[in-house]
Amino acid sequence: MVDDGVGIIELNRPDKFNCLSLAAHQVIHAACEAFEADGSVRAVLVRARGEHFCTGADLQEITETLGDPAALDRFIGFGHAAMMRIEASPLPVVVAVHGLCLAGGLELMLAADVCFAGQGARFGDQHARFGLVPGWGASQRLPRAIGMRRALDLMYSARWMDADEAQRVGLVNYVVPDEELHGEAMKYCRELTKRSRVGLSEMKRLAREGVDLPIAEAMKLECEAAVRYLQGNDAAEGIAAFRERRKPSFR
Repeated sequence: MVDDGVGIIELNRPDKFNCLSLAAHQVIHAACEAFEADGSVRAVLVRARGEHFCTGADLQEITETLGDPAALDRFIGFGHAAMMRIEASPLPVVVAVHGLCLAGGLELMLAADVCFAGQGARFGDQHARFGLVPGWGASQRLPRAIGMRRALDLMYSARWMDADEAQRVGLVNYVVPDEELHGEAMKYCRELTKRSRVGLSEMKRLAREGVDLPIAEAMKLECEAAVRYLQGNDAAEGIAAFRERRKPSFR
């Protein structure tokens, strides 16, 4: 679904707490492809219906694959690819979290770029509680997001973190009243639709690719991108708008 330049991915299995199935991952993957191919889409919003954002993987599907290593590998691998698809998308991806965001739900949230949380949201990694390990990125993205010690504590303890703590440690960008969550997240996304699609894509690429590089290599990456971007149409429009004291209009 596209709403005024914002592509919306909505988890809609409220009776199962929006647990992530193979079909759900296929929808996420297909939606990302469709939004990226649509020139009118400037940002993506991931949200959910029901009482909770997402409490993890579909355990029934996992149970059905336990005796078949190839099927299990396909299930885990497809979920991993869906998270990577969100993270690697050239579009900014914003996630709106309410209720519980646990295990696979936490991994989905971590793959996004910006997170809005309702005041009542709770975050946690439940794998250790049930003798499991993350399979969709928590062991790698969580330390990068909040630091190694905090990440290991959250994974070891399987405790739940409230929205205010999640914001303090850098897991969440914005905390808003529960009833305002989707409206505030959409308002943010609509602001992004006024930006240069190419410019935002370059910022995301530079941040994602440069974060693990030595600083000299990362700075070279940025320099090359800046020289290339400043020769493009959007940069020209932005500079003209600044000089003419008007809002830029990016195509």
